[in-house]
Amino acid sequence: MHTASPRTSTMAASSPAATEAQALASPVRSSSMNAKYLPLVATMSLFVLMATLGSLLYPGFFSTQVFLNLLIDNAFLIIVAIGMTFVILTGGIDLSVGSVVALSTMVLATLVEHHGWSPAAAIPVVLLMGSSLGAFMGFLIQRYRLQPFVVTLAGMFLARGLCYLISIDSITITHEGYSDLAQWRLYFGESASLSLGALIAIALLLVAIFVAHNTSFGRAVYAVGGSEQSALLMGLPVGRTLVGAYLLSGFCSALGGVVFTFYMLSGYGLHATGMELDAIAAVVIGGTLLTGGVGYVAGTLFGVLTLGIIQTLISFDGTLSSWWTRIVVGVLLLIFCLLQRVLARRPAQHV
Repeated sequence: MHTASPRTSTMAASSPAATEAQALASPVRSSSMNAKYLPLVATMSLFVLMATLGSLLYPGFFSTQVFLNLLIDNAFLIIVAIGMTFVILTGGIDLSVGSVVALSTMVLATLVEHHGWSPAAAIPVVLLMGSSLGAFMGFLIQRYRLQPFVVTLAGMFLARGLCYLISIDSITITHEGYSDLAQWRLYFGESASLSLGALIAIALLLVAIFVAHNTSFGRAVYAVGGSEQSALLMGLPVGRTLVGAYLLSGFCSALGGVVFTFYMLSGYGLHATGMELDAIAAVVIGGTLLTGGVGYVAGTLFGVLTLGIIQTLISFDGTLSSWWTRIVVGVLLLIFCLLQRVLARRPAQHV
């Protein structure tokens, strides 16, 4: 059987016909690559537009502290949404995050208040608990090929039920050291500051961006979300990647619960009700495809900030019901889902 030599193959590849084919194909690839960034650009543009609108309509809106408050008030959601981003990038979903946040607040409050643990000992235990629960759900999904929706729905009921086994009442955290952590601020000048929770969220965001784009795990997450079968053929550790994504989501949920206690100084079974929906909304608005394989952690940040600035605009207005936040978020979700659908069809039309 005749096989072309490397020299012959190279000459064929560099022939005028091949060069012309590459030139014709490159605009298609370039257009497809640019289209991937469109949801992210749309989210950033929407955030800037809302910030500009608020600055024009309301006195005092355009100030450093107002924008820093977006990070302070949504730090726990940023953390939870980062974990959700990795899961959705694999093509999965995690409905348990809100319940894990609540369970983390309950366990942390119980250990600190009722059992006399120091925060330095209680917080690692809570993080280990969340990571273990996430890894277990990931193992079930990967090993038995179960639907992520069903497995994480079961995890949601389990975690929320465990909250009420601990206590049906709210547990207030009165530990002096814990209160000091919650009230600590990093000041920028005399009138602007960031909380510890916001700094943790920023640090986690930077680490997550690095992991997503500069590590083998991050590249495997994108590959699995693009096509699990292709990832297997490429020899990528698909099983470990799936379990790792859910482990990371569980860790972020537990860490979000810790930061939530800085914000509320209590543990309660009704904390973070519906947060899983807010996290999914932030990820989708941030430009991550629900089908997996395409998305950006930085986009998730702008997704959360967009949700936050909607609430801020409504509070500055003072005449609108807080339910308008849900209405606007619902409209934005529909728009971004339609945008994703259009972008998903474009490569097929080019071919």
